[in-house]
Amino acid sequence: MAPPLHRRPRHKARPSFPLVAIELIPDTDMGGFTAFIPDLPALGEGKTEEEAIADLKEGIQLYIDEFGLEEALSRVMKLSHIRGVNFGELVTHG
Repeated sequence: MAPPLHRRPRHKARPSFPLVAIELIPDTDMGGFTAFIPDLPALGEGKTEEEAIADLKEGIQLYIDEFGLEEALSRVMKLSHIRGVNFGELVTHG
């Protein structure tokens, strides 16, 4: 008789989430960082980048608790395009 097959427990499939850009802005006067995702009305602050991102996670969770995951995803899944340009091309030289 063959040994019993070991089956993996079935897990609920996690939804696929998009990769998002987190903008980290250093505070040169006070020290620390502010972190945010441009398409979401949430931000995080901390002494380090990691602390700012952890604080941002809390802000995002509060947003999701209030408005729902689908609303948050609809904001971050909008197609956007980021293009790098030389700042000198954007200003008028006087």
